[in-house]
Amino acid sequence: MLLSCLFAFTSCNNWLDVVPENEQVSGSYWQSKEEAEAVLTSGYIYLRDMHVSLLEWGELRGSSIYKTIGYSPLQSFNLNADNKSVCNWGPFYKVISMANSVLANVEYVQQIDDTFNEAQMNSFKAEAYFLRALSYFYIVRNWRDAPLILSPYEDDSQEKEVAKSTEAEIIAQIKEDLTTAIKSEAAKAFFEEDWQTKGRATKWAIYALMADVCLWNGDYSEAIVYCNNILEASESRRPAFVEDSEQWFEMFYPGNSNESIFEIQFYGSSQTNQLASLFGNSIPTYQYTDEMLVDFVTEAMSIDGYPDLENQVRTINAGIVTDNADLEIAKEGYVWKYTGTGTNDNVRPSSEQNAHLILYRVADVMLMKAEAMVLNDNSAASWNEALNIVNRIRARAHAPQHEIEVSGMTELDMLKLILSERNIELAAEGKRWYDLLRLGRMMDGQYRDAFIDLVVKYNNSARAEWIRSVLRNDDALFLPIWSSELINNPKLVQNPYYDIVQ
Repeated sequence: MLLSCLFAFTSCNNWLDVVPENEQVSGSYWQSKEEAEAVLTSGYIYLRDMHVSLLEWGELRGSSIYKTIGYSPLQSFNLNADNKSVCNWGPFYKVISMANSVLANVEYVQQIDDTFNEAQMNSFKAEAYFLRALSYFYIVRNWRDAPLILSPYEDDSQEKEVAKSTEAEIIAQIKEDLTTAIKSEAAKAFFEEDWQTKGRATKWAIYALMADVCLWNGDYSEAIVYCNNILEASESRRPAFVEDSEQWFEMFYPGNSNESIFEIQFYGSSQTNQLASLFGNSIPTYQYTDEMLVDFVTEAMSIDGYPDLENQVRTINAGIVTDNADLEIAKEGYVWKYTGTGTNDNVRPSSEQNAHLILYRVADVMLMKAEAMVLNDNSAASWNEALNIVNRIRARAHAPQHEIEVSGMTELDMLKLILSERNIELAAEGKRWYDLLRLGRMMDGQYRDAFIDLVVKYNNSARAEWIRSVLRNDDALFLPIWSSELINNPKLVQNPYYDIVQ
C-alpha cells in the first residue's frame, strides 16, 4: 500500500489518495527511491487527515470561531482525559513515524538505487525534517511535554513505552531539525508543479516554521532573520505578498496562490473534504463568534461611518454576514474562505469541495516579523516598522490605516494591535489560540491578564469566571493526555491540572 503512494507525486489528481495501512514500515521495504518517496508521501497523508483537528486546536480555545452544532470541550475549557477527539496526539506521531523512517533509511536506499542521486536524497530528508518539526511544534503548543521519538517503529520488538520530554527539549530538537534542513541547502525553492510547491516542504516553508518556533520560544532576533529570508528573498519564484486586493480571495479559491507558503492539499475534484459544509451558510457547524463578527462589521463600517461593502475585502470575503445591506444589525458570521468562490453570491459547487488549509502564507510571516520587532527592540524605528507592516496589510484589505504615534504606545498596546490584525487577516486559519497563548506565556506571564481578557471577550461558550479560573493555572493552558495513552504507556504522567480536576 505504501508503494502505491509513489504515484502521488506524478499525478496531481491522485496526489495523497492512498493511505498506508499503518505507520510501521518494515526494514525490507527500502529498495528504491520510489519506495522512499512513498513513505514520505504518507507523512503528508496523515497530516492531511488532521485538517479539521488542526483548525479546532488552533481556533476554538481562541474563540474566534465556535462550534454551533455538537459540542467541543475546547471552547468551554471543560476538558478531561477521556476526550479522545481533542486530546489524542496519536495522529501527529503517525506523521513523525513516517519522517523518522525516511531519515533512518533513505541513505541506504541511495546506496543501492543508482537512479537515486544525493541531491534527491537530501531533498527527501529536508522534507522529513520539516514534517517531524511541524508535528512536534503542534504537540508542544497543545500538550507542552510529550515523548520525543527520533527513531522509526519498524518491528514489534522496539520499545513502545517512552516517557515525556520537556517543552524545552522538544523545542531544541525542532530547531535542530530545521537548522539541519536549512544548512543542507537541499530543500527546494519550488517543485515542477505549483500544487507541489505549495503542498510539499520547500525552503520557504522551513523558514516560516522556524520563524514561528523562534517567536514562540522568545528568540526574537532569530525570528526576524527567518522572516526576512522569505520577505527579502529575490528569487523569481519566491512566495510574495499579493498587494492587489482583488486577488485576496484567490488564496482560498482556487488556492496555491503566490502568497501561499505551505498548505494542506486537496488537489483535484476527487479529493474533497468537509470544510465547505462545515463552514457553509446553510447549516454551519462552525461560525465566527459574536465579538469576531463585531470586528468584521466594524472594519466595514469604518469609512465615514457607512458600509462600503464593495471594497471591504475581509468582511465580505473572509466572513459573510447576514443582512449585508444593513451591517449594523448583522447577527451571524459565516466563514466564507472555505465555502465560496470569491463573492458571497457564489457557493462552491459539489465538484469543488476541496478547499485547502493554509498553514503558512506571507501575510502571516509579515505579522510574525512585526511582533518580533516590537519584542526585540523598543526603539521608535523598530516599532514604526512593525506598524508599517500592519498598515500595509490593512491597505490591501481597504481597512483604515492606524495613524498613531508609537511613542504614546506601550509594548502591550503594540502587541494587541498586531494580534488584532492577525485575528482578522488570518481568521479561521488555525492561528488564534496559539497567538493568544504566546501572549499569555511570554516573559513569565507578564501579560497573562491581557491574554485572559481577550479569551473571555471573544468566547461564546463559557462563563467568564470559569475561563478566568482555568487560565490562571499554567498547566490548564495545555491539553490532557488521552486516557488510553496513559494505559498503553505507563511511563507517561498526566498533566497535573487534569489529575486535580478529575
